[in-house]
Amino acid sequence: MPEFDKESLQQLDASHHLHPFTDPHALQQKGTRVIERGEGVYLWDADGHRLLDGMAGLWCVNLGYGREELIEAANAQLRRLPYYNLFFQTTHPPAAELAATLAGILPGDMQHLFFTGSGSECNDTVVRMVRHFWAEQGQLERTVIISRHNAYHGSTLAGASLGGMKPMHSQGGLPLPDMVHIDQPYHFDEGQGTDPHAFGLERARQLEQKILELGPERVAAFIGEPIQGAGGVIIPPDSYWPEIQRICRQYDILLVVDEVICGFGRTGHWFACEHYGLEPDLLCMAKGITSGYIPLGAVAVGARVARGLIAGGEFFHGFTYSGHPVACAVAQAAIEVMKNEHIVERVHDDIGPYLQRRWASLSDHPLVGETRGLGLVAALELVADKTTHARYPEDAGAGLVCREHSLNVGLVMRAVGDTMIISPPLVITHKQVDELVDKARQALDLTLHTLSNQQGK
Repeated sequence: MPEFDKESLQQLDASHHLHPFTDPHALQQKGTRVIERGEGVYLWDADGHRLLDGMAGLWCVNLGYGREELIEAANAQLRRLPYYNLFFQTTHPPAAELAATLAGILPGDMQHLFFTGSGSECNDTVVRMVRHFWAEQGQLERTVIISRHNAYHGSTLAGASLGGMKPMHSQGGLPLPDMVHIDQPYHFDEGQGTDPHAFGLERARQLEQKILELGPERVAAFIGEPIQGAGGVIIPPDSYWPEIQRICRQYDILLVVDEVICGFGRTGHWFACEHYGLEPDLLCMAKGITSGYIPLGAVAVGARVARGLIAGGEFFHGFTYSGHPVACAVAQAAIEVMKNEHIVERVHDDIGPYLQRRWASLSDHPLVGETRGLGLVAALELVADKTTHARYPEDAGAGLVCREHSLNVGLVMRAVGDTMIISPPLVITHKQVDELVDKARQALDLTLHTLSNQQGK
């Protein structure tokens, strides 16, 4: 039983709490869902209902809920040194040790780390680093950063500007200057009837077109998520990323890979850029670095950029909680658990392929136009017509209907428009994958019934 009165808590929440990415008027009418506890891959709400967390919190609780190793690491560090900053030529053991640990698992020549408190702060840091690097090379005009429409890189001013989400840009006069966007490699929605390989090349080559349009001497970097997570688990055709990397090298443009969602085993590699053979100049990480137990982010910096930054003198940038000792201790413990339990290898060789096989079985459902995924991240497209892939009318809210039915049958599954996405904890078992897919099918059946009734009215 909960140790609080649910209705009183909901009233306090409604009276004083402004929620992120939430319509406050709709929330007032519906009331908040109160999550009371978690264990393994499951959550319990204040009414005692059990939910299989198909989203690992917000793409981050990779090791599941209730891991004593992480809790004890936090407790021990809180007792020894609960806080100190990294400003003014100072360090502490958790930050120095974690930086070395990360350097040992990062790909390529990425041997330097800058700590932040989140993925959004990572991408703000990237903007500062990229422009500072080029300024120190005597190329002050290199300030433009190219991203993609429908990308997500956080919700700070710089992060939201780098991202390409129109609803975010409509608030606050975004994007900021010198942040421009090209089309995304979303084959299902934007490349129907075309060869995926050719479509991937066409979308990648928009980067070259944009560079030439702006002038190569003005372009500082290209930033992208290996898989666009919040955009709807958009997995690019295999031709896409090699061509992006070729273009960046040809025009001497820095390549920034945002691994905030994909990093730490999600795709069956420590970092998804390994799957795509990428050699980034900078790499952003957060979320799974601590399994979501405490906020932490980090920017990994390749050798070329690191040399330029080190030679450039003082970098006037940082955060109060950069490399927070408790967060670093938890991250160190999380990485040790992942190594000891061979979690990355398990995602690559066992549970990832199993999830993808079971998820693909949903493709026979009348509502499903496509299933796709990699490792332990996946999506399916809701359609009104499986032959033409025509969508339901926007006002039908097919994705939101499916999300509500999913919750009602005991599964957290996220809706991005009419795309349903999952990203479960990496410790999920075969039996729990079966449960996830069975509950997803139940939700699809209920959604089809609801949408059919709507159309019949």
